Amino acid sequence: MASISVDRLSKIYPVAIKEPGLQGTLKHFFQRTYKQINAVQNVSFEIAAGEVVGFLGANGAGKTTTLKMLSGLIRPSTGIVKVGGQIPFRREAAFLKQITLVMGQKQQLIWDLPALDSLKINAAVYGLSDRTAAFRIQELAEMLSIQGKLTQPVRKLSLGERMKAELLAALLHEPQVLFLDEPTLGLDVNAQVAVRQFLREYNQRYNATILLTSHYMADITALCDRVLVINQGQLIYDGNLNGLVDRFSPCREVNIEFAHVYPREKLALYGDVQAVEGASVRFLVTQEMLTKTVSQILGELEVVDLSITDPPIDDVIGQIFQSGTAETTKAA
Repeated sequence: MASISVDRLSKIYPVAIKEPGLQGTLKHFFQRTYKQINAVQNVSFEIAAGEVVGFLGANGAGKTTTLKMLSGLIRPSTGIVKVGGQIPFRREAAFLKQITLVMGQKQQLIWDLPALDSLKINAAVYGLSDRTAAFRIQELAEMLSIQGKLTQPVRKLSLGERMKAELLAALLHEPQVLFLDEPTLGLDVNAQVAVRQFLREYNQRYNATILLTSHYMADITALCDRVLVINQGQLIYDGNLNGLVDRFSPCREVNIEFAHVYPREKLALYGDVQAVEGASVRFLVTQEMLTKTVSQILGELEVVDLSITDPPIDDVIGQIFQSGTAETTKAA
């Protein structure tokens, strides 16, 4: 059974249009006109219980709007959404107790109070007993390595420590579905790694379903085997992370160390030269020409070492957003 089920989900916002000048202001006041903005358009997907899925898209692509519909913050214009068998926008207690939404730029902890005080408030909101709350706080604090920080005012915590405390607060009621919107935003490398490790452990320990958005591709590659890619409100890819490279990047990187330094003009005859550092050269070669090109290089030039790799996933995602591809692909 799917933990998250989305069928032809759309969100349309009416946006008022105002013409410049006094006349435009008066018209805007008495006879306002609107245009329709399609933030999300006919998006469909399913996520199984315990699955960790990356949700990728450029700024304004529709990621946060989709997460807000899944978490019940806003109501869809059209389509059907079910999370844990519940309809999110009804915001029934059974639904709210099994989900959480973490937004990297939003804070729920009270700034001037110790984090522990905010955690006790959260526990009361979710109806947790003192014993259960204490057990959960201790367990999550150990997982997050933040045991000694919860009695300090939130304002005195580092950014990484605050993010850990925010995660603890969001997961105190043991939700089974986690919607995470940029949870590592602004964190240093060490803090990012710590948050990733925690999310991986939480998923394994509680079989929690996680839908994760992030601009840090290291978050996605470390946690997600499957990704959803949204562009201009449309879902353009749903499948394996490795398949994303095959689908959207027709080229491979060929890295070669030559025995001699060859002129760039000569190297350009074999492929798209991306970088030259002495005798080390990086080519970009289409898959169709890969075998022929490599054979030709090996036969005509003196090669010391050669390797073929996929282009970095960051580059692939960048190509998708730049091209504006809107051809939906579902990969196994």
